[in-house]
Amino acid sequence: MSVPALEVRGLVKHYPGVKALDGVDLVVQQNEVLGLAGENGAGKSTLLKALVGLVAPDAGSIYVRGEPVRLRSVVDAANHGIGMVFQEQSLVPNLTAAENIVLGSEGPAVRRGVYRWEVMRRLAQEQLDKIGSPIDPLARTDSLSFADRQMVEIAKVLRIEERTQHPPVVILDEPTSVLESKEIDTLFAQIRRLREFATVIFVSHRLDEVLDVCDRVSVLRGGQSVGEVATAGAVPRELHRMMIGSTGSDDHYHENAAATVGSEQPRLSVRGLSGTTFQDISFDVAPGEIVSIVGVHGSGREDVCRALFGAEPTTAGEIRMDGKKIDLPSTRAACAAGIGYVPAERKLEGMVGAMSVAENMTLAKQQARCAGPFVAPKKQATLVDSWIRRLSIRTPGRDTAIQRLSGGNQQKVVLARWLVAGDIRLLLLDHPTRGLDIGARSEVYRLMRELAATGVATVLLADSLEEAIGMADRILVMNDGRVATEVACPNGAKPSPLDLVKEMV
Repeated sequence: MSVPALEVRGLVKHYPGVKALDGVDLVVQQNEVLGLAGENGAGKSTLLKALVGLVAPDAGSIYVRGEPVRLRSVVDAANHGIGMVFQEQSLVPNLTAAENIVLGSEGPAVRRGVYRWEVMRRLAQEQLDKIGSPIDPLARTDSLSFADRQMVEIAKVLRIEERTQHPPVVILDEPTSVLESKEIDTLFAQIRRLREFATVIFVSHRLDEVLDVCDRVSVLRGGQSVGEVATAGAVPRELHRMMIGSTGSDDHYHENAAATVGSEQPRLSVRGLSGTTFQDISFDVAPGEIVSIVGVHGSGREDVCRALFGAEPTTAGEIRMDGKKIDLPSTRAACAAGIGYVPAERKLEGMVGAMSVAENMTLAKQQARCAGPFVAPKKQATLVDSWIRRLSIRTPGRDTAIQRLSGGNQQKVVLARWLVAGDIRLLLLDHPTRGLDIGARSEVYRLMRELAATGVATVLLADSLEEAIGMADRILVMNDGRVATEVACPNGAKPSPLDLVKEMV
């Protein structure tokens, strides 16, 4: 067998109160696509950061093509042929796509400290062409959708081909989390092309994707390597068992705990709502009901959700809560009306990275942690610790900065913010399980069912059609900014994904 492209031996990394890596071993062969699976907090993110020079391990060794290396920075890793597409995007928003793609490896795009714009555009276009992306290289990054920015991230890391004389190692951390099926197919085609001249480490919580595109899968649990499987003939349940030590519940969506929805007055009533990307949207949500909105990228469903939270302007229509018309000129007004919102872009909109778990959890309702005008430390500690236990949030403590938590645990804190508020009547969930492993997703589903049982109405933008079908009482299908159809989802008579796709395209 040839020398491995990348090898990790006994890697250890401690943080205060947490052993993120506890002797991890990993071998990636040349021209292989290796899947990396594990629950949130299993150590995947820390391992990947060590491989690209963002984290210095406390012990252990990293070998690149058989040679021991010390990776002190992202540039150092890139010089050894290792590049990464991060789950939380790392682009500079006020630069163009082209500037982001060549950033740090400008080469002929810069002469005597001055950009050669046409050369830079051409170099960026070469990378975008590799993944079949129609993005304009000169478009400002902050004008692009999340999915398009993800494609720019992928194009950026592919520049490593021009940066090193060695076959590159490309790490993809949750690259499909916001991509539509067509874009995922394009990405997978690109991964298979990369296999011909590079090595790929692919991380995804969607286990079916891992089995589809990878040659082998290595599983981490509790900061340790617990085994690996060849993907040929493997099934998601086998990986799930390795990840959490059991096969999991058959009632993944907790449908047996679904609330009984009566014919009482709607909690939310939307009539003729229109905005820049959607027109004449009308629907109701009853107390305790979960309504999913599905549609392809660009269908307008995300903007409808944001409009219901006062974060997107509307041009026509009305919104009523419990029969009373409300105006939502701002997110503050939405909070005052008893509306909670978990955004898709957790890092940018859902949390304040430098603030603690406790501070983030109580942002929506400061009174919950105060006695009069002052913060009451004991009151805050009791409240926050109870939700940390209930949601199984893995954190060294309530005072830990939220940016130090894994993505899934950050999402739990964002969700807990509205549970702490206690007076939420309508919950808007925009991809609430994005980046969560299968066990954490099931916990979120359970919480959604518990909230529904108390009368909270929920609008869900699901991470997949299967999730939308499994959780919803009804589904609205959007197409080109309008509601194309409404589909009932009673237990025992759920529609199939194909039934929905027919109306989505």
